[in-house]
Amino acid sequence: MNTLTLLPFIVLIAAMFLMTRSAKKKQQQANDMRNQMQPGSGVRTIGGMYATVKEVSEDTVLLDAGPGVDLLFAKNAIGAVLTDDEYNRIVHGIEHDLKSDADIVPDDASSLTEADGPADAAASDQAVDLGKKDAAEEPAADAKADPEPKADAEPEADVEAKKTDGGSDAK
Repeated sequence: MNTLTLLPFIVLIAAMFLMTRSAKKKQQQANDMRNQMQPGSGVRTIGGMYATVKEVSEDTVLLDAGPGVDLLFAKNAIGAVLTDDEYNRIVHGIEHDLKSDADIVPDDASSLTEADGPADAAASDQAVDLGKKDAAEEPAADAKADPEPKADAEPEADVEAKKTDGGSDAK
């Protein structure tokens, strides 16, 4: 049998091996995370419930979901073990104060464009030329450049009539 015929089968088997290997690695990491749970740590279940670990046994976990609410879950139902800062931020809305030294960014751009004083007010009154010309300004500029009408040019009334006529010259 030709080796070129066997090549697709070899590639397929190698790809399947790599996929199962990565899945096993992820499963092992999840088991290690669940085995390292300790009472007092915050967790998120696979159903999306946040709670605090109260007791850990071999296959089950007792969770404290609120005052007087204790729930028994299988260890496999724990989706993630959270850090204390992350758990407090999500459950209690307490932000960690690491960002206090950072600059404050405004929610909108209006505070960046408002005039703060007389110098800014004078600067904001000036128009900025972006190089664009309005359609109304172009004929005025042409009229100033060429004040005498050409002899062969049509009168303005005829030009206006042609513009508003709506008819076409094609027959």
